[in-house]
Amino acid sequence: MADPSSYRPKPGQIPDSPGVYKFRDEHRRVIYVGKAKSLRQRLANYFQPITSLHPRTATMVTTAASVEWTVVSTEVEALQLEYSWIKEYDPRFNVKYRDDKSYPYLAVTMNEEFPRVQVLRGHKKKGVRYFGPYAHAWAIRETVDLMLRVFPVRTCSAGVFRNAASAGRPCLLGYIGKCSAPCVGRVTPEEHRELAEEFSDFMAGRTGTYIRRLEKQMMLAAEDMEYEKAARLRDDIEALRRAMEKSAVVLADATDADLIALAEDELEAAVQIFHVRGGRVRGQRGWVTDKVEAVDTAGLVEHAIQQLYGEETGDTVPKEVLVPALPEDAGAVTAWLSGRRGSNVSLRIPQRGDKKDLMETVARNAQQALVLHKTKRASDLTTRSRALEEIAEALDLDSAPLRIECFDISHLQGEDVVASMVVFEDGLPRKSEYRRFQIKGRVGDTQVWHGEGQDDVRSMHEVISRRFRRYLMEKEKTGEWDPEGVVEDPDEAGRPKRFAYPPQLVVVDGGQPQVAAARRALDELGISDIAVCGLAKRLEEVWLPGDDDPVVLPRSSEGLYLLQRVRDTAHDFAIRYQRSKRGKRIRTSPLDAVPGLGETRKQALIKHFGSVKRLRQATIEQICEVPGMGRKTAEAVVVALAQAAPAAPAVNTATGEIMEDDGGGTA
Repeated sequence: MADPSSYRPKPGQIPDSPGVYKFRDEHRRVIYVGKAKSLRQRLANYFQPITSLHPRTATMVTTAASVEWTVVSTEVEALQLEYSWIKEYDPRFNVKYRDDKSYPYLAVTMNEEFPRVQVLRGHKKKGVRYFGPYAHAWAIRETVDLMLRVFPVRTCSAGVFRNAASAGRPCLLGYIGKCSAPCVGRVTPEEHRELAEEFSDFMAGRTGTYIRRLEKQMMLAAEDMEYEKAARLRDDIEALRRAMEKSAVVLADATDADLIALAEDELEAAVQIFHVRGGRVRGQRGWVTDKVEAVDTAGLVEHAIQQLYGEETGDTVPKEVLVPALPEDAGAVTAWLSGRRGSNVSLRIPQRGDKKDLMETVARNAQQALVLHKTKRASDLTTRSRALEEIAEALDLDSAPLRIECFDISHLQGEDVVASMVVFEDGLPRKSEYRRFQIKGRVGDTQVWHGEGQDDVRSMHEVISRRFRRYLMEKEKTGEWDPEGVVEDPDEAGRPKRFAYPPQLVVVDGGQPQVAAARRALDELGISDIAVCGLAKRLEEVWLPGDDDPVVLPRSSEGLYLLQRVRDTAHDFAIRYQRSKRGKRIRTSPLDAVPGLGETRKQALIKHFGSVKRLRQATIEQICEVPGMGRKTAEAVVVALAQAAPAAPAVNTATGEIMEDDGGGTA
């Protein structure tokens, strides 16, 4: 751990102006991003005596090895830059709200010629109008089913739409009146787009206009004694009212607001958001986060607002944002929100009336979400910390291994040998840094073995050597280590490349031989500050390099459970890769090596001769008889099949009978 005084800026070096700052660790990776009205005053707070700092802040400043800052003109620019850097660098000490699920939205694709109503999840697309989010997809479908009576907008996929257009016959929804059937020209593109606009307006809360219009049409139809039309309009009005009832009126009509409430304790915080449009609750969502930085309620609110609206523009940012506490820079946050909406946004704490009552409801939901989360995770943060401490104690490490990398070898009877590398940080998987390796039987430019047979030890030596050779290469590029003694400019990206960040512990799937191979590979590269252990599957024993006896952790140990999870994750990741590689090899054919021979002509050859075996027996003249085959290509086919060894005969495992290859082959 670093001493903060070793990288503290000199007095007067930090400007007294708004800006954003970054703390980096010894490997130049950004670990924390913050903003301040005055960089000088804010950064001075981090360089107080360690004992006077909050424990989380103390952990951050001792993990960091440097600090840098960027001066901006206004607090709004600082807010935007802070959000951009948090999203780009994903700092481990910043609070990050993450959805516990991908919430569904009701979407109207106004960017298409014939807009479509559908359920969408994930990132929002340009030109699509979104309503929600909803707790369940079925709730959207029930609402849409009711509204299609009045606004018969297209809901079919592009394929169904094209098929109906080519057949000149609409689908079932077109026949029962729940689609205006633009596919067969019942309505023009302009008329269909107008229907989609009316559908969107109704979902946005402008309901009174359409209800009154339908009621007027119903009365006129009744006066003209068009009773069937009047009855149909009556049913349409009832359908719209039922759709409206699914989202209860909670605020005055035409109120567009998001209500954000929090429930928190010392370790975690839950946030709940109610989306109110047209006075009705149109959606609800929530997140839970670990409080990895020292932050109060106002700070959590600011982080939540950044996460919610950082990618939103226009009407998706509401006119009002109601919160339990105002951020420290409330004026800057309000200006930022107004800029994203394109008009004024009110950010405030509700003091009385319906809005305060609804905020209390949102807060109760947040509290229940936090309780449920804690019940599920059973104090997971504390458990992870205990597991890392147990591993450090059992393996006699200087500190808890915050980054663990695990390697596993997979093959099928010596063929398709592959390896996997999985990464766990702070006891949690970091999937973006998982890696897969094809075992080549060589390290660098030196042939070390032929890669044949079940030699897991040599495979482990190769993959460890390759991974940490890349680590040394990246270290040299970033200037952390240079054999000539010349330090280059540090990598300003802040994100080490694929293999630039080293673990504190390497875990291998296996016993003494695999551990010895991993240690030998590290020693050959001159790396001595990374610990190595192995976890043998049979008795779940932990092996250390050079030890004749294993370390036996108690079966109830959280440390053993974490090592097992890391090992099993690497094992599954390797098996999936090995199976996909084997599947691709099985699907290959000697014909794949023929230059210029496409899939159509390969299939024509197999269809003409019946199998690859019979094709191998054919002459050049016979191959030329196949439509599309010239003599030059036929000669290339003969050469490729002659060079390829015939496949081993298939064996019926039930009878032991060798099966002749008379049937069709794969091309």
